[in-house]
Amino acid sequence: MRIFSTVIAPLVLAGSMLATQALAAAQPPSKPVSAAFYTGMWYEIARTPNSGQRDCEAATTQFTDKGANGFSVLQICRKGSAGGAAKTFNTTGQIVAGTQNAKFKMSFLGGLKKQEYWVLDRADDQSWAIMATPGGNFVWLLSRQAVMSPAAKAAALARVKALGYAKLEFPQQPPA
Repeated sequence: MRIFSTVIAPLVLAGSMLATQALAAAQPPSKPVSAAFYTGMWYEIARTPNSGQRDCEAATTQFTDKGANGFSVLQICRKGSAGGAAKTFNTTGQIVAGTQNAKFKMSFLGGLKKQEYWVLDRADDQSWAIMATPGGNFVWLLSRQAVMSPAAKAAALARVKALGYAKLEFPQQPPA
């Protein structure tokens, strides 16, 4: 994800970069995802370390539904601290047909580069989600809230680790 250029875009950024410690492949998604998943704000709670998101704090991804045309994405990364200067990145995405909405592709550089992402797991109420690249190189724990409850965070992180992602970093969250 020089897919995010200099932004973080939790989803896009690391996807096109080389992995230093990759899994053989990500496990397939475990649950269907409603189309509503691709609307609204997501906050990045944890991620695999990657050079594309170095110095990126308080990362957010805003999905906006575009109907049959997929969705648009606005990703914001704060440089150096949760209150740092915002770097933004805009792109578009499409749900992959036949995947129960659990896989999607994002286009970068005017469609010259595409990266697929999988929603590996999610809370039943879709308050958090684990997203990864299919190769298993990168994972993100995202939440609908900037700060998760301790119980929900512990459960989600246990699931991330059960999926084989042991090395995580935890970006700062936006100021309250």
